[in-house]
Amino acid sequence: MSGLAEIHQLLTATQAGIGDGRAHAERARALLGDARRALVDAQAKADPWLPGQLAQADEGLDHVLTRLAAAEDLVSGYQSRL
Repeated sequence: MSGLAEIHQLLTATQAGIGDGRAHAERARALLGDARRALVDAQAKADPWLPGQLAQADEGLDHVLTRLAAAEDLVSGYQSRL
């Protein structure tokens, strides 16, 4: 296999891994939303208590998804230039 073909193969595998990471992070975000709704519904009041970690986790997932998107763009750009 030529060096260029091997690089393309490795970049394709990298993109697949980034896609898997994005899917996991998006699923985690959906689960956090479910947890938030469960807490609010269970308390059934206008000002429900939500643990601070819930917001921190949501912000962390935003950061992860942003970084995964940036990595995906970089890999795609690099691969298109080959």
